[in-house]
Amino acid sequence: MSSELRGKKIAILATDGFEQVELTEPRKALSNVGATTVVIAPKNGEIKGWNKKDWGQSVKVDQQLADAKPDDYDALLLPGGVMNPDHLRMDPLAVNFVRQFVSTGKPVAAICHGPWTLLEADALKGKTVTSWPSLKTDIKNAGGNWVDQAVVTDGQFIFSRKPDDIPAFSKALIEALVHAPEHAHA
Repeated sequence: MSSELRGKKIAILATDGFEQVELTEPRKALSNVGATTVVIAPKNGEIKGWNKKDWGQSVKVDQQLADAKPDDYDALLLPGGVMNPDHLRMDPLAVNFVRQFVSTGKPVAAICHGPWTLLEADALKGKTVTSWPSLKTDIKNAGGNWVDQAVVTDGQFIFSRKPDDIPAFSKALIEALVHAPEHAHA
């Protein structure tokens, strides 16, 4: 195990219906380079994953959204799945957390349907974004430039389309963290 990200703390914002591999695989990649990941959800306990076409495994919630502060983290990861970001974008606390996180300038990584919450936070205007293809019109309507690529980095943002892109997505997030300026923790 490499330790290039030791001391870095990554927030993973999700709720029931997250696409299982879009949370577990980037989380594993981050842990393998020494980062600490914290699953943040609107509720305590566990959140249930979605595994392709049916319910998957549950993941322990490390921190309830109401108690989470963007300044405590070095990056934000937004996994996809259809249900997960659809519920989060309707949750004022989640949208506010994302909006505040974006304002810090720290890396924000969203995969598949994950950009929906960023759209709701009005964070994608003028950005080049990739996502699951069904979000193309939403992103364009929000002022973003949608492209069909495995991974896209635009400023602080990292985007990917689908589970097949996870290796490139995880690598881009790790690179962004390695090169991110140090931020003081509150």
